[in-house]
Amino acid sequence: MNRKGKRRLVTWTVHLLLIFISLICILPILWMCLISIKPTSETMSGFQSIWVYHPTLANFKRLFAMIPIAQNAWNSVFTTLMGTVTSLFFCALAGFAFAKYQFPGRNFLFYFVIATMLVPPEVGAVPLFIIMKKLNLVNSLWSLVIPRIATAVGIFYMHSYISDVPDELIQAAKIDGCRDFGIFIRIILPVIKPALSSWAAVTLIARWNDFFWPLLYLRKQAKYTLMVTISMLPVSEGLSTPWPVILAGTTLVIIPIIMLYLVLQTFQKAGMMMGAVKG
Repeated sequence: MNRKGKRRLVTWTVHLLLIFISLICILPILWMCLISIKPTSETMSGFQSIWVYHPTLANFKRLFAMIPIAQNAWNSVFTTLMGTVTSLFFCALAGFAFAKYQFPGRNFLFYFVIATMLVPPEVGAVPLFIIMKKLNLVNSLWSLVIPRIATAVGIFYMHSYISDVPDELIQAAKIDGCRDFGIFIRIILPVIKPALSSWAAVTLIARWNDFFWPLLYLRKQAKYTLMVTISMLPVSEGLSTPWPVILAGTTLVIIPIIMLYLVLQTFQKAGMMMGAVKG
C-alpha cells in the first residue's frame, strides 16, 4: 500500500472511531427522548425500549398537570438570560480594565481574583445566603443573578483575549475623542465577539443546568427553575416509577440548551473567521 493509501486508511479509521464515540454519546439522549413519547404499557428496558410502536404525548400532558411548567420555564429562561448577559458585560468590562489600564494595585487585584478560582463556589454558600437574606432576595430570581454577576473564570478569560487587542486601536480612539466606556462599547466588544460567543455558550449551559443555587435560595414552587422542579417529581406512583413522565421533563430541560449551544457555536465560528479575514 502506498503512502496515499495509508493516509486514506488512517483518515477513515479516525472518522469511524469519532462516529462510534459520537453515537455512544448521543444514544442516552436519544433513548431519553424515545421513552418520553412511549406509553407506559410498552417496555422500558432492554434494546426493545428503543422502538416506539405507539408514540403519544400523554406523558407531557401529565407533566404539565403535575407542575407549573410554564412558570418554571420562564424562571429558567429569565435567570439564564439575565445571568449570561450580566456575566458577559461585567466580565468583559473587568477584563478590559485589567488588560489595558494601569492603576495602583492592578496586579495584586488581578492575581487575587485568579486565586479565588481555587476556592469551590459552595464554600461561600452560607455567607452568600446570609447576604441574600439581609437584602430580602431569598426566594427571588435575582438571588441567582446578582451573586455571580462576574466570575473569576470569566474575568481571566476576557483578560486573556483583550490583552491581544492592539493598543494602537485604543490610542486611535482616544485621539478621535472617544471616552473610556465608548472605547469599550465601540472598539473592544466588536473585536472580542468570538470570546463573547464562547463565554456565552459556557455560561448559558451552566446557568440553565444550575441546581444547587436555586435549591438553596428559592422556597416556593412558583419560583423554582426547571431543574429543581423536575428533580422533585414523584419517583413512584404506587408500585411503579413514572419513568416516561420523568424523562419527558428531562427532555424539556435538555433539548433547548442543546439547540442554543448549536446556534452559539455557529456565531462563534463566524466570529473567528471574521477575525481571521480582518487580520
